[in-house]
Amino acid sequence: MQTDRLEAIRQHLYTQGACSIPALAEAVGTSLATVRRDLHLLEQQGIISRSHGSARIANGAETEAAFAVREKQNLEAKRAIAQAAYDLLQPHSAVFLDAGTTVLQLVRLLRINPIPLTVFTNGLVVAQELITISELKISLVGGQLRVENASLVGPSAEATLQGLWFDRLFLGASAIGDDHRIYSVDAAEASLNALMRQRSAETVVLADATKFGRRATYFVTSVDSSLHIITDDSLPDETGAGIRRTGAALSLVAPVGRIGLRLAPGEAA
Repeated sequence: MQTDRLEAIRQHLYTQGACSIPALAEAVGTSLATVRRDLHLLEQQGIISRSHGSARIANGAETEAAFAVREKQNLEAKRAIAQAAYDLLQPHSAVFLDAGTTVLQLVRLLRINPIPLTVFTNGLVVAQELITISELKISLVGGQLRVENASLVGPSAEATLQGLWFDRLFLGASAIGDDHRIYSVDAAEASLNALMRQRSAETVVLADATKFGRRATYFVTSVDSSLHIITDDSLPDETGAGIRRTGAALSLVAPVGRIGLRLAPGEAA
């Protein structure tokens, strides 16, 4: 149902141009509260822009700006998560770095403090950040461009992954539900992320605490004992306890400005 609404909103704004939010709600047959939630999601994806009670399809510059806005959200937590992830890197291993904004903070640490690695990614920004680092062997997985996340997805990307194996995958998340499932807002991204995990010996999920207790449309993978999740220590205790019951390793980190890495009871990094 939400997918149909989002498509109706996109189509209406494409054909009609800028539209007031009340008029848009009437056009797609939903409430003001629902259309505002849908518009917020589309704005986060860089598809639309909002101003003064109206919405319209975003242009390319606004899409780039939307990615930049998401990159800066909860930045201190993302940097602390990235530092804990960096400490897991093993020289001369093969890693996959996905296109998420928290993984991007790990990429920036790797650029500052490079170690010899074979790096695969489907993220254009990831590849650009690391392009001049001689210690790294970079492979960009080809595919269809998903503009909202500056990522490459689709059948070509999945076919490439089928012939590869990674020691460790560093994976971002759009949402991690109370049902202990990881979700994405995009079907092609979700499919590729699921395959990344299948082709990796170990998966480390990097997600700040705001991503928990939420759901998005497309299922990626379940949270289970084969995952290591790194998040910040504002994660509610009840949520952390639920994650631990799945058997997943859980590391809680203090955002920049406070010290260190706090492991969930009974867990090891």
